[in-house]
Amino acid sequence: MSDKPVGEMSFEEAMRALEAVVGQLERGDVALEDSIKLYERGAELKARCEKKLKEAEEKVAAITLDPNGTPTGATPVEGL
Repeated sequence: MSDKPVGEMSFEEAMRALEAVVGQLERGDVALEDSIKLYERGAELKARCEKKLKEAEEKVAAITLDPNGTPTGATPVEGL
């Protein structure tokens, strides 16, 4: 497990760490106390991934087209 604080992880780092946590929990060979710590870390990592995805969604722009289908610019995506 990485010592890097979850709040400093990129989406990719957090996702890899979350996959490792899930793998450990699925194997079922972890002591109860360690399982609880892993579950808590997994919850933090999941929240970090969701936050980073939301940030990315907010940066997405919809391409606007004129009546002929030619791109005319971009506008922020509504509802994300």
